[in-house]
Amino acid sequence: MVTMTDAAPFNALPTPLPDAEAEVVQLCQELIRIDTSNYGDGSGPGEAEAAEYVEARLKEVGLEPERIEFGAARREGVVVRIPGRDRTRPAFLVHVHLDVVPAQASDWSRPPFAAEIDDDGGVPMIYGRGAVDMKDMNAMTLAVIRSWARNGVQPDRDVVVMFLPDEEAGGRQGGHWIVDNRPELFHGVTEAIGEVGGFSMTVRDDLRLYLVQTAEKGIGWLKLTAAGRAGHGSMLNDDNAVTALCEAVARIGQIQFPVRVTPTVRDFLAALSDATGMKLDPDDMDATLAALGPMARLVGATLTNTAAPTMLGAGYKVNVIPGEATAHVDTRFLPGYEDELFAAIDAVLGDKVTREFAVHDIAVETTFDGPSIDLMAAALKAEDPHAVAVPYMLSGGTDAKSISRLGIRCYGFAPLLLPPTLDFGSLFHGVDERVPVDALKFGTRVLDRFLRAV
Repeated sequence: MVTMTDAAPFNALPTPLPDAEAEVVQLCQELIRIDTSNYGDGSGPGEAEAAEYVEARLKEVGLEPERIEFGAARREGVVVRIPGRDRTRPAFLVHVHLDVVPAQASDWSRPPFAAEIDDDGGVPMIYGRGAVDMKDMNAMTLAVIRSWARNGVQPDRDVVVMFLPDEEAGGRQGGHWIVDNRPELFHGVTEAIGEVGGFSMTVRDDLRLYLVQTAEKGIGWLKLTAAGRAGHGSMLNDDNAVTALCEAVARIGQIQFPVRVTPTVRDFLAALSDATGMKLDPDDMDATLAALGPMARLVGATLTNTAAPTMLGAGYKVNVIPGEATAHVDTRFLPGYEDELFAAIDAVLGDKVTREFAVHDIAVETTFDGPSIDLMAAALKAEDPHAVAVPYMLSGGTDAKSISRLGIRCYGFAPLLLPPTLDFGSLFHGVDERVPVDALKFGTRVLDRFLRAV
């Protein structure tokens, strides 16, 4: 575990360039206004317009990006490699995604693709789909590398930047596609940053934790199918597919998975104990969660495997018993506990229901140590004297799942200094998604310092 006394001296880091901070808000607004909604079924606008925008912004400052079609119409992304001063060193990757989840405009207080700036409790915010997931990090990254190009800045080693499509649908035509089809673009890369991490959590006025993602749960989206005997709704039927399916879904929804404290969660609790003086015992999680207060929600989702039934489908007419019924279940497994999750599901599935994967992807975990972690902590400290970097596990998934298959260490580091009262977690895929204007500028400064020194 890294503490601030171990970290590189923040006063030795490069000074941020002001022109990056000056344009990041405009870049973020322009990106949000390009609708890249990903419905997960091949429909929607795709990312081609956003990729064209990014390519143009990079060429505008003399860079030579490659725009790539990712095996399907409108699924496009952009890759650029920025040569470092020492090209014998391993390269470093920054990966972001251009797509967003859909937004129902009638649910929002502001148009979801207008990128309006308005106050939220006195804090200016950019409102829009993708503001935190993740057009903000797209804009911060774009602002930093454009600034480098204008000012003739070279990072210490090669920095590869990828603007990817399709992350919100699992990355089969995004992160996974580029790993499988264009592995040469990752040449020399040993470490990477992407979403979701680097954001602040205020403990008290003189202490803010910045959560660096070092692990994420695996994904198993299951399709369950029950087969039975079709017939008239008025007749007795002891082989009803709907009944069999619903019973299986209810049993799955009631599974109580055991608590498993992974190395990342242990490190998080140890770092939190050091920073706050609280005694947090990883072997007594009931007491620990009670002591964590609002942070318990974040930690709780990373203590067990989960299985959440989410969709049901059967029949075409009320007086016809269908011969088949289907359901979908969103399962997430901790690193090292995939077999435990699916054994528990199979034990309650029943002999009339089968399962298959709609999406299946790995869990990811790396350690919270090394020079890059030291530099993250130092760059945060340079911009926020009350910053302490700590590791955490994401309960969702990112493109790190595909990129880590190449042996690349992946971290979530999209730095934002957030207002203490902002419920940041609820903004991901949420209504009225928004990002503070000052947080964007802060993150741009942190990334500039970090990426030049890494």
